[in-house]
Amino acid sequence: MTVFILDDDEAVRDSIKELVESVGLAGEAFGSANEFLAAYDPGRAGCLVLDVRMARTSGLALQAKLNEMKAPIQIVFITAHADIPTVVEAMRNGAVGFVTKPYREQELLDNINEALSRDAAVRSVATRDDSYLRMLDALTEREREVMQLAVQGLPSKVIAQRLGISHRTVELHRSRLLEKLGVGSMVELIRLAAERRA
Repeated sequence: MTVFILDDDEAVRDSIKELVESVGLAGEAFGSANEFLAAYDPGRAGCLVLDVRMARTSGLALQAKLNEMKAPIQIVFITAHADIPTVVEAMRNGAVGFVTKPYREQELLDNINEALSRDAAVRSVATRDDSYLRMLDALTEREREVMQLAVQGLPSKVIAQRLGISHRTVELHRSRLLEKLGVGSMVELIRLAAERRA
């Protein structure tokens, strides 16, 4: 995981980079929003430590741009000028934390660790969702129909009547779709489907 540091003050960038590297994290520093955006890869795990006030593009403007891009990066703001409306706007738009300069090292590290944890959680859910969608793609059209009715809690006899097929054929489809989706029972399948809809 990488801690991306964006501040137009070189001394601040260097000190934060040194701090994160001192605890074994990778750090990459940028002097402007454009420089960061040119290098940004949504596939890379990490978080962004972002200065609120910068010369060309403010931290809040960059946050808005990243949200517009549906970028998954978690942001910790850092600023010497923390006014309440700015903090409220940043937090409402998804910021993990707000640290004032001169920052306390442990406070900044705590916020960074929280952001990295959130990033890992978001990526884990995305990976599970991708995996689930790939498994759904492996189902036949009939297996999907059986699944849609089964997750509503309908018994095989009712599913057979609804689809105009035999009870035995429904049972066969149910066992195949459980196997393809990697679950051991209909209860697990119902739970899996509910989680993915949530």
